[in-house]
Amino acid sequence: MIKEFEEMENYIISGKFKAGSSWEAFTKKVASQNEKNAENKVYSLIGSEHGLKRNSIQLESTTKE
Repeated sequence: MIKEFEEMENYIISGKFKAGSSWEAFTKKVASQNEKNAENKVYSLIGSEHGLKRNSIQLESTTKE
């Protein structure tokens, strides 16, 4: 059984994350198969870079490039 190749698309995701007592804005560009996976990837990237849980990260916009 051959699985069809699903093409990756670029998504630009902006939002903010909790940095101490303030919020810090960010914009990330990620390649993903769909919008939901792109958002999950950004949660993972920001969370690991800054030691945050998902509830300390707010995504504000997701656009396909």
